[in-house]
Order: sequence, then structure tokens, then C-alpha cells
Amino acid sequence: MSPFRPPHALILAGGLGRRMDAPAHGAPQKPLVQLGGTPLIAHVIARLRPQVGQLWINANSGADAYAGLGCDLVPDTIAGYPGPLAGVLAGLERLAAEDAHASLLTVPADTPFLPSDLAARLQQRQAETGGVVCAGSLGRRHPVIALWPASARTALRESLEAGRLKVGLLMDALNAVTEVWDSEPEDPFFNVNTPEDLAIAEIRRTARQ
Repeated sequence: MSPFRPPHALILAGGLGRRMDAPAHGAPQKPLVQLGGTPLIAHVIARLRPQVGQLWINANSGADAYAGLGCDLVPDTIAGYPGPLAGVLAGLERLAAEDAHASLLTVPADTPFLPSDLAARLQQRQAETGGVVCAGSLGRRHPVIALWPASARTALRESLEAGRLKVGLLMDALNAVTEVWDSEPEDPFFNVNTPEDLAIAEIRRTARQ
């Protein structure tokens, strides 16, 4: 049993996702595109629920579409859709209002194969380092799949207000560390950005049945 209490988690569903062309797949937004008859975001929720305490969704336009998924909605607190960091900030500000000493696990809404030990391993690494910890695979880090202490919200807001929107640069500034997962036989952080990715995800999903 993990010695850590389950973290809060936020699914980032506030992006525009233009490469998917969700309406062509019968969905108003990419997180609601069907994979095996279930919205992409529902696969993410199913992966996270056993690992976390409270689970929130960062959504902006069309947020009503997520109302039936059993998660509180947390909209951006900075206008103009400046990217995933705005969603992370909104989640951290919500978290800080409840527990300023807690941490927030963030993941994108298009990662349907998240590992079952995601929260536990990130928490273990954060206990060693005290700062932001992101996931890594295939020789690269995934900066929005990360565990953020609530205290990171100050640097994050300053970065966004200064127009510094790149997640990787913020991770460098925060001295974030990376916890690496094995990508064999499959990358657990595969994300579905395009119709071609959706086809690959369907093959993976079917093979697991």
C-alpha cells in the first residue's frame, strides 16, 4: 500500500485540438471523440480514478459536454486560451484554496493508456525532490503529465502573465525532474492528436481485450 495519500488530479481538456477535426468524428471536441464506443476522456478518467482522490476536468468552451462525467469542472482563470499551462494554473489555484500543502497530478484528455502506477511513482519521486515531477518515455519528457506542488502556482502565473507559454521552459525554470517509464512493448503516454493516432489507439485497445 502506498504511504502517500492520493493526490488531486486535473484532466486538461481545454485545448482546441484542431488536428483531430472532432466534428468529422461526430464529437464537439477532441476529448469526446469515441475510442471503442467511449469518449477519449472517459478512458483517462477510468485510468485515474483508482489512483487519485478528487478528479477535476479543465474545460472552457463547451464545458457542459463534460458535465455527465462525474468530475468538477475547472475553467481557465486567464483569458484567451493561452495553452495547457493556463489549465494547470486553474487547477493549482483550485487546489490551493482547499489544501495549500497538497500536490496536483495533471494529464491531457487524449492519453487513454496511462499507467496504473502513475500517481504512486510521481509521488515517490516528489518525496525525494520536493518539486515538480513529470513523466517521461521514449527519451523525452511529457511536461503536462506531471505532479505539481500547490506552491508552483506563483511561478506559473508569473510566467503566463509575462507571455511565457511554453511548458518545457517553465519546467526548466522550476528545475523539474523526470520519472521515466518503460515504453516496451507500448508507450503508456501515447496521445491521440490526429485521426491516424485514433486508428492506432483502436488497434491497441482491441489487442488488450
